[in-house]
Amino acid sequence: MNERRSRRSGGRSGNMRDQSAHAIQQMPWRVPLNTDHPTEPLRPEGVAAIHDAAMRVLEEIGIEFLNAEARDYLRAGGCEVTGETVRMDRALVMEKVALAPRQFDIIPRNPARRVTMGGGHMAFVNVSSPPNAMDLDRGRRVGDFASFQDLVKLTQYFNCLHVVGGYPVEPVDIHASVRHLDCLFAKLTLTDKVVHAYSLGPERVEDVIEMARIASGLGQAEFESAPRLFTNINSSSPLKHDWPMLDGAMRFARRGQPVIVTPFTLAGAMAPVTMAGAVVQSVAEALAAIVLLQIVRPGTPVMIGTFTSNVDMRSGAPAFGTPEYVRATQMTGQMARFYGLPLRASNACASNAPDAQAMWESMNSLWSAAQAGVNLVYHAAGWLEGGLIASYEKFVMDCEVLQQFQRYFDPALTDTSPEALAVEAMAEVGPRGHFFGSSHTQSRYTTAFYAPFLSDWRNYEAWAEDGALQADQRANRIWKAILAEFDPPPMDDAIRDELADFVARRKREGGAPTDF
Repeated sequence: MNERRSRRSGGRSGNMRDQSAHAIQQMPWRVPLNTDHPTEPLRPEGVAAIHDAAMRVLEEIGIEFLNAEARDYLRAGGCEVTGETVRMDRALVMEKVALAPRQFDIIPRNPARRVTMGGGHMAFVNVSSPPNAMDLDRGRRVGDFASFQDLVKLTQYFNCLHVVGGYPVEPVDIHASVRHLDCLFAKLTLTDKVVHAYSLGPERVEDVIEMARIASGLGQAEFESAPRLFTNINSSSPLKHDWPMLDGAMRFARRGQPVIVTPFTLAGAMAPVTMAGAVVQSVAEALAAIVLLQIVRPGTPVMIGTFTSNVDMRSGAPAFGTPEYVRATQMTGQMARFYGLPLRASNACASNAPDAQAMWESMNSLWSAAQAGVNLVYHAAGWLEGGLIASYEKFVMDCEVLQQFQRYFDPALTDTSPEALAVEAMAEVGPRGHFFGSSHTQSRYTTAFYAPFLSDWRNYEAWAEDGALQADQRANRIWKAILAEFDPPPMDDAIRDELADFVARRKREGGAPTDF
C-alpha cells in the first residue's frame, strides 16, 4: 500500500514539476465546435406557441423605442408608430429577420484570432461590467484601472477565452468622460483577440470604432468590409429599448459591425413569472431591435441573446444557474434556431464567493449553454454575486472548467477509427495482462486524457503535506504566477503610436460629455 501511494504521489508531483517553467500548461487556442444534438424541451407545437405569442406582443402590444431616429427608420420600414410605441406585423418581422446571416466571422487585429458566430461554434468571453473586483488577498473592493488591466491580461493569457468582453471590472478611478479611451487602448494593446465595445453614447461609440480601425491597420472601407468588433445592447424590460443602446446599435449597423440584442428578463420581476412567458417577452424584445437593425442596413450581422432567469421571490434578488435558468436557455436556443440566428448566453451565478455554490451554479449555466447550442458565452470567467463582482480566483476556476468543455468537444473522444476501437490492443493484452505497458497506451498516454491545471488529484496525505490548499487558494497562486510572466502580444510601433495619439487628442477635446 505504501509503495502504491509513493508511486501515485511521486508521479503526480513529477507532473506538477514538469509544469513549473510556466504558470500553467494549458490547451492550445481553439474555438470549440459543438457537434452534440441540442436539448429541446419544447415540442414543435411549443415552439409555434412561443413564436405566435411573441408575434402577438409585437403586433398588439408593441415595444417602446425611446429614440426618435430609430422610430423614423421603423416607420419608413413599414411599422406602425404611435408616440414611442412601435408595432410591427409578423410578416414584416420574419422578412427582416431572414436578412440576418446565420453565421459570420469577427476578425480582430490579429486575424489568427478570428471567431465564428453561428453553426456549432462556441466561443467564451471574460466577465464583463462588474462594479467590484475581489481576490483572496485584498477582498471585495470598488473596481479600478489596475484591476481592469489584470483581468484583461488574464483574458489574453487563457486560450480557452476567445473574446475580450466589456470592462472586466468598471475602473471607477478614471473619469467617465475618458474611461472608454483608456479601457479600449488597454484592450487593444494588451490583447489581440476580438473586442467588445459598449453602446453608451455617440462619442464613445465613434471613438471606439475608430480605435479598433487604427489597431487593425486598415483603411476605413476595408475595415468596414467585414466584422471587426461588436457591441451588445440590452432592452429595458419590460417592452422597452432605451436611447443610448439604440443609438449605438444603429451606429454599429451602419458600419457593418455586429450587434447582439440581449433582453434582461428576470421572471417574476421584469418579465412574467412563468418561464414560457419570460421567453416570449425576451424573444419579442430582441426581434424588435433586430428588425430595426435590418432596416438600417440589410444583412447586418446580429445575434439574439438570452438572459432569462428568475428572482428569489422571498428577497427579490436575482438567481442564476437555477433549473428555471437552464430551461429558459434551452428554450431560447430552440427559438434562435427557428429564426436562424446565432445565440448568446452567459455563465452566471449568484454566489458571493468562489465556492461550491458558485461552481455548481456556473456548471448549470455552462451546460445549459452547451445543450442550447449557444455560440457566444458571456461572463464565462470570473463572474460572482450576480454580476457585481469580478473575482480573480473564480476567473481561474472557470477557465479550468472551460478547458474541460473544450476537451469534451474534442473529436478525439468520439473517434471510432480502427485504431481508436483498439481491438488489436485488446488481443495483445489478453485476459491476464494490463494496458499500462501496451504499445497502444504507450503511444498515446501523454494526450489520452484531459490534464487539469487547477484540480489536485493527489491522495490526501500528499495534498495535506503540500499545505492542504483548496481550489480557490490554488487559483490564487495561479493568477499571480500568470500576471508575473505576462507578456503582451506584439503590435506595430507605428500603429501603437497612432492609437496613443488618438487617445491623447480625444482627451484634450474632453472625451464624451458627462453631467459631472
